[in-house]
Amino acid sequence: MNDSRRYENLLVAIMFFTWGTVFLDRMSGLYLAPFIAREFQLTEAQIGMLASVLAITWAISTLLFGAISDRVGRKVVLIPAVLAFSLLSWCSGLVHSYHQLLWMRALMGVAEGPCWSVMHAILEQSSLPSRRGRNVGAVVSATALVGLTVAPILSTQIAVRFGWRLAFFVAGIPGLLMALLIWKFVREPERPSGGTSSHKIDFGSLLAVLKFRNIWLSCLAAVGFLTWLFLQSIFAPLYIAKIGGQDAATAGLLLGASGLGSFFIGILLSRFSDRIGRKPVLFLMAALSALSPLIMLIPALYSHLPTMAALLFLTNGGQGIAALALVLIPAETVPAAVTATGIGVTNLVGELFGATVAPVGGGVLAERYGLGATMWISIAGMAVVMIAALFMRETKIKEERSAIPETASAT
Repeated sequence: MNDSRRYENLLVAIMFFTWGTVFLDRMSGLYLAPFIAREFQLTEAQIGMLASVLAITWAISTLLFGAISDRVGRKVVLIPAVLAFSLLSWCSGLVHSYHQLLWMRALMGVAEGPCWSVMHAILEQSSLPSRRGRNVGAVVSATALVGLTVAPILSTQIAVRFGWRLAFFVAGIPGLLMALLIWKFVREPERPSGGTSSHKIDFGSLLAVLKFRNIWLSCLAAVGFLTWLFLQSIFAPLYIAKIGGQDAATAGLLLGASGLGSFFIGILLSRFSDRIGRKPVLFLMAALSALSPLIMLIPALYSHLPTMAALLFLTNGGQGIAALALVLIPAETVPAAVTATGIGVTNLVGELFGATVAPVGGGVLAERYGLGATMWISIAGMAVVMIAALFMRETKIKEERSAIPETASAT
């Protein structure tokens, strides 16, 4: 038991820093948008497209490679993906045109997509049922601590002093170390009963997970959450700079405060969901997070930046939402043999609509109605998460899962 606990803690630590590195690379491109836009003379719609093209390729690869990992194993998929996105971050710093950068971000999505479904499949299969919320919440919180706290501050400070290209080079370094640690210390999970050793992808399993009502509702919640996340991540720096009258470094510090709050709230409430259930915690965090973009719309707060930073710190529960809606609820809903597939389907839908359609649409609306429109759409995204949470079936009480049941029992 002690050895099992030690390994769980080591696994959580490795996955925490690996996932943080994924989001450091992904989000740095968004926080560097004001610098890139100035050099390449980009419009808001083009900035939105940089995020959307990565989301499209991410969505496809997270499902495809997640399903492959259900068949051939986790580490053989994960390690090359980590190496690839690290190298592609460096390549992003070498581009000389908007279209070159667009291609680099598209390839980045292909490399980063598998990390989400495969990492969390490893984590979910290697954790005791009573510690899943704790472990998954801790790993997903790396998005907040690294991607939403360190990334905006680190990337903008490097860009101000040394240029945005060096920021991409720095972001690509940690992934090389994490690939080595995964190879050295992470164990390949045992194949669950009912699994198969065939290397051929069974597309019936992709359809079978759709028999579960929670999967559909998780997809809806994923769309709402990622709409909220990416419209803020893409357009909040621009809103704070253009409407709030602050410089890019100040915008980075404000968003860093928000990300730090998400880190602590995400860990606390995800762990709390192990006690009281996933549904009520998901609803609570969505209601809280709807306040975050609303705060940015209040003009008076830009004259009181410490107060604004404190409010942003206290109203960001986004990473707890990611842990529950995108990982735990789908993983606890479907059979263990198709865990990565269930996570992948949820993320496919969320990425395609919340992280692809929403940024492009938000960019178009921002050009027509102003940047404030993107913050209102973010608020609407959290309302969608709240509605989805109301209709979900609680999954915390299900400690063991067997083969895929008939449609009647699945719904």
